[in-house]
Formats: sequence, C-alpha cells, structure tokens
Amino acid sequence: MKDLSLETIANFIGYSSLYLKVILSLSISFLLCFTAIPKIIKVSYRKQLMAVPGKRSSHNQKVPILGGVAIYFAITVVSCIFSPEMLFKVRFFPAALVLLFFIGLMDDLLMVAPRKKLYAQIIGALMIVVGSNIRIESFFGLLGVYELPYLVSVIFTVFTIVLIINSYNLIDGIDGLAGSVGILISTCFVFIFFRLFDYQMGFLAISLLGALLAFLYFNLSSESKIFMGDTGSMVVGFLISFMAIKFMNLSSMPWVMIKSAPVVSIAILIVPIIDTLSVIIIRLMKGGSPLKADKNHIHHRVLRLGFNHIQTTLIICASNVLLIAFGYLIRQLNINLMLILLILAALLLSYLPLVLVEFVKKRKGLNIENPV
Repeated sequence: MKDLSLETIANFIGYSSLYLKVILSLSISFLLCFTAIPKIIKVSYRKQLMAVPGKRSSHNQKVPILGGVAIYFAITVVSCIFSPEMLFKVRFFPAALVLLFFIGLMDDLLMVAPRKKLYAQIIGALMIVVGSNIRIESFFGLLGVYELPYLVSVIFTVFTIVLIINSYNLIDGIDGLAGSVGILISTCFVFIFFRLFDYQMGFLAISLLGALLAFLYFNLSSESKIFMGDTGSMVVGFLISFMAIKFMNLSSMPWVMIKSAPVVSIAILIVPIIDTLSVIIIRLMKGGSPLKADKNHIHHRVLRLGFNHIQTTLIICASNVLLIAFGYLIRQLNINLMLILLILAALLLSYLPLVLVEFVKKRKGLNIENPV
C-alpha cells in the first residue's frame, strides 16, 4: 500500500511537472511574440519597412511586414529552453532555420530573386536531410512502396520540404489565413507528439503555436496590423514540414507503427497542399504557366462568394478541420484508398466555391467581380 501511494505521488508530480512545462512554454512563446510585435511595428513605421499595396494585394494601405521576426524570436527562445535535446540531436536544425529566417528577412527588406530563395530552401532542406539524416524513409505501402532507397529518400524529402514551404507561403494572401492554418497544424502536432511521448518535438510545436496565436491577434487587428512576410512563411513552412517528417519517422518505429502516417500528415497539411495543387490545375487548364501568379487560390474563390477576410479564413479552417477529422475516421482503411478519398474530398471542397460562383452568376445574371 505504501509503495502504491509513493508511485501514485511520483506519477502525479511527473504529470504535474509536464503540464506546468506545457503551460509555461505556451505562455512564454505567446508573451515573447506579443511583446515583440508592437516594437517591430513601431520600427517598421519609422523606417518605412512596409508592404506596399499592389495589383494582387488584399490591402489598400501600407502594412508592416516583419511579423515573422517576432515569430522566429519566440520559437527560438522557447525551443532552447524546453527542447534542448532535440536541438542537440538534430544538430543542423538550428542552422537550417537561421538560413531560412535570414533569406526570408532579406526578401522582405530587399527583395530576393525567386531562384535564390529556392536555392536557400534546398540548402536548408539538405542540412536536415543529409546533415541530420531526418528524411522520409518509407511510404508505409502507399502506392505499393515501402522502404525507399537512400538517394530516392533524400531527393523526395528535399522536394517535400521545399513544396510545403512554398505552399504555406502561397496561402498567406488574406488577413488571418496563414496564421490560423498554422495554429491548426501546430495544434495537431502538439497532440500527436505528446500522445507518442516525443516531448521535445511536442514543445517545438507548442512554441510555434504560442507565437502564431500572438501573431494572429495583431494580424487581425485594424489598428496594429502586421503581416508575417516571407520571414514568417519560410520559418513556419519549414517547421511544419520538419514536424510532419519527424511524425512519419516516429510512426515507423516498431512500438508505434502508425501505418496511415503519410496520409494523416497530408490531411493535417491539406490546405496549403491542395491549394497549390488546385491552382496549378486551373492554370494549366487555362493554358497559362503554372508558376504565373493569379487570383485562383482557395481564398480568392471563397472571397468571390461575397465573404470578408475573417469569414473566408473561418470557412477554410473549418474545411481543414473537417478533412483532418475525415482522415482520422478512415485511418483503418487501405492506405491507398485512404489517400484517394482524402484528395477527392479536398478537391471537392476546393472547387466548390467556383461551382457556387458560376451557379449564382447563371441564377441571378450578375457579373460577380473579385473583391480583392
């Protein structure tokens, strides 16, 4: 009885300590970002470090664009405090993050050529994939593929990281969307890593969550608005790709073995992935270049229905939640069938606004113009 009581007390203290660290890490990340942003806004106005409205802009006045600096600052400090073992084991992770941070910052301040940003993304990805050996090693039977040869694994993982970074950057087109999607993704990874007892990765996800919550407050503000810029989108995009790969690696361990891990990862990241995929499809169908910027992103399609930025963000995030829940519910199916059903559901939700716009046009005979 005495031993049982001691064990109960020890477990309680252990759980209490973990919960306290979770609360502290989330609070510190939030507060660091929350206190840094007003100072960044002040400097941005003083030095005119602003996003100037253009033809494709969703705003009509200059807005500070260095919100990513505060996000990076909060994540770095909290990770060093609560995830030191992860930073030590994945020794090239801090270097890759710093590289992407400074390339994003240079682009926000001076404009960097797209190919130079691409080179930096590839180098950052190679640091993780080759330098730290963090890569997608198996498809878990997806498309009939299990273990990947080393070279194929390296190339595919680098491609995946670069794709996710740029996909996340592409959804940063209206107020609140990138921040909200990032919050949803990081919340999923917080749950996953703590459920699988990888607390170091869990605290990294928490640091991202806290920083994005603080950023979102200002991003949606009418008086103290700020954008995350390429600094933020590069850092956040890299982090969510890194967490997705770590989740897949953890899922391949014999004591875990989550066979649906690749499709679950796609479900979590479905909004940026399906947005990029659907935009490329639309551009090719119209005979244009898949790399040419336009207003065919998911948020543009929803905006055409007459919703404002906040409503559009809520609709897209609700769709993301539904797709994640759908992926979770069908997780016991064959992995290939699971992927097909998930992609079809995502494409259906993605193209639904276009169908609705055409329906309204024919029904009312109105010419609905882009609101942005």
